[in-house]
Amino acid sequence: MHSETPYEITTIPTTPTGPRAEMLPHEIPPGVQLVTLPGGARTLAYTHPTATAAPAPAPAAQPIPTWAKTTALLVPTTGAGIATAGIGLSYAAPGLIAMSQALWSAVALIATSAGAVAVLLWAARTRTTSTPPTQITQNITATGLFGRANGTINH
Repeated sequence: MHSETPYEITTIPTTPTGPRAEMLPHEIPPGVQLVTLPGGARTLAYTHPTATAAPAPAPAAQPIPTWAKTTALLVPTTGAGIATAGIGLSYAAPGLIAMSQALWSAVALIATSAGAVAVLLWAARTRTTSTPPTQITQNITATGLFGRANGTINH
């Protein structure tokens, strides 16, 4: 239960000429208001202050981070570099096509010359050796799983 301290309700103060009907606004202390009671009598009373929503403070201006400034400065440079590269490639395209065809021709020349050298070496080798190669036979025998091996070589 909520317990409040009882306050005495006072009536309107009187003046020498009689009761004053209303107080001037600057005479009413803070937290006191003129209220009408259920019986119809008007009097001063303490009231609970109404909570008014305080306006949200304006956000303080935040400084721009350094990385954002750097990125913003690099974006036009990067875009200009990409555009320049595209223009350069468009001018160089005929030369690049000619160089690629020349490189494929060079690769084909190297491959065929390597094959021709291999064929020439094989032909030269077979002409110099007219005697058949010597055959060597070798017979190895062993007894048991861990037996000693013996062998003969025949020329």
